[in-house]
Amino acid sequence: MPTLRETQHALLNALAFGNSEHAASQIAGGGFSPDERLDIYRNTYLSALTSALRISYPAVHRLVGAAFFEGAAQSFVETHPPRSAYLNVYGVEFAEFLAQFPPAQSLPYLGDVARLEWAVNVALHAKDAAPMDPHIFARLGEIAPERLILVPHPAVTLLRTDHAVRALWQAVLAEDDCALDAVDWAAGPEWLLVERTAAGIEVLCLPEREWRFTAALCAGESFATAVEAAPGADVTTLFARHLATGCFTDFRRAGAYPLAPSETIP
Repeated sequence: MPTLRETQHALLNALAFGNSEHAASQIAGGGFSPDERLDIYRNTYLSALTSALRISYPAVHRLVGAAFFEGAAQSFVETHPPRSAYLNVYGVEFAEFLAQFPPAQSLPYLGDVARLEWAVNVALHAKDAAPMDPHIFARLGEIAPERLILVPHPAVTLLRTDHAVRALWQAVLAEDDCALDAVDWAAGPEWLLVERTAAGIEVLCLPEREWRFTAALCAGESFATAVEAAPGADVTTLFARHLATGCFTDFRRAGAYPLAPSETIP
């Protein structure tokens, strides 16, 4: 008799990969055949994952239409089964899939739109984290810039796109035909910061130098290294803005663990 784990793997192979031989052999007869019973579950599986993708990628859905989206989503599902029951994290590879999907090649910006939507999805569902307490801001100046490391909020994503998709994304979601007509389809690249602030999800288009400074900090580079990545940028004003919006939640010295707000910096 198969173990529970073996039965679960057989069902996964039947639903995700269409290999129903082992699962069918474990299904009792009567009424419907084993394959018909599995088809019911398979359709539910495809429907649930397609719905999850549609929720995470609403602008892509509107851009290509329901029929195209469903076909693309089902092709994606066939090669990308979920790795978690938490469907808010399902579909991280969908942007790359669309960029390579032959029927979407006439829409070269589609992959970038999907990448932006996934960053927004990350911002929506990221864990809560308290922004850095304002009373410790002044202490940052007591750490040498080459040793100061900032910890970004888990909702923050830095995104470089080949196409100017921010305006396109906003126009599509707002169903604003005038704004959509005004989109410069050939413009790009674009340097985006996606974050969750007290006001909600924000998608900011930054100058390249400011983006590189922010990206370096979010990647765990020292403050000094981030400044070197953005020659000529007004990093003081930008950094103050990031602190005010909660872009960073903590800081530490290079080679040390994160400091609690009550600790004294040596």
